[in-house]
Amino acid sequence: MNRVITEIDDRGVAWVTINNADKHNAFDDVIIAQLTAAFSGIASNPNVRAMVLGSKGESFSAGADLGWMKRMASYSYDENLQDAQALALMLKTLSDIPQPTIARIQGATFGGAVGLVSCCDIAVAASAATFCLSEVKIGLVPATISPYVIAAIGERAARRYFMTAEPFNAQSAKSVGLVSEVIDAEHLDNQINLFIETLLANSPEAVKAAKQLVFDIGTQCIDQNLIDHTCKVIAGIRVSEQGQEGLKAFLEKRKPKWLKD
Repeated sequence: MNRVITEIDDRGVAWVTINNADKHNAFDDVIIAQLTAAFSGIASNPNVRAMVLGSKGESFSAGADLGWMKRMASYSYDENLQDAQALALMLKTLSDIPQPTIARIQGATFGGAVGLVSCCDIAVAASAATFCLSEVKIGLVPATISPYVIAAIGERAARRYFMTAEPFNAQSAKSVGLVSEVIDAEHLDNQINLFIETLLANSPEAVKAAKQLVFDIGTQCIDQNLIDHTCKVIAGIRVSEQGQEGLKAFLEKRKPKWLKD
């Protein structure tokens, strides 16, 4: 049975769904490999304009599968290292997708699943969703997901939730930046579609460039090299095909061509 389903609709929106509801969408090495392949395929597909990551059933994801964890407990250091590298590759592949990505969170989101949410650009959560970085309760740490979680919620919140392993609700997740919007479950898909419509109204190439800009600029000091880089970015996109079309459409008070596709 395929534990990861990928569907692309006629708007160019890819829907990636973890299909492991009987285990609360916990993931193991097989699901990690399938997710990596799905994310890689989307990143290289020029027809995909945006991606939504979701799951079947009542939970978004319980994190690591219990059977997988039992197997890891008997692994050697080298085997554990290889296993961790596979998870790290999956997270990096998700984070680096050039198209905008949205996490659809309908329920419990534990451990490594918080990493999945953190790797997405936008996250929409049902009001009843819960979150927990639970690793220290079983003597572990959220190491592989930590670069993405810290980038999402900041060092202060990460110190708290990494060390306490306390569960927190959707509103708390929004207050620390993990979640973009919190909405009642019955309106979850409506909110996601509003984001999709907003994204699809923009220049596809500019959206990708804007996302890359955040990666390039986010953690750098504002020095002359950085200023020079930002000047080159805007100059380059102004003379690009879509940059020219967007400016002309604005000045001519008409819709840009990408809205007519």
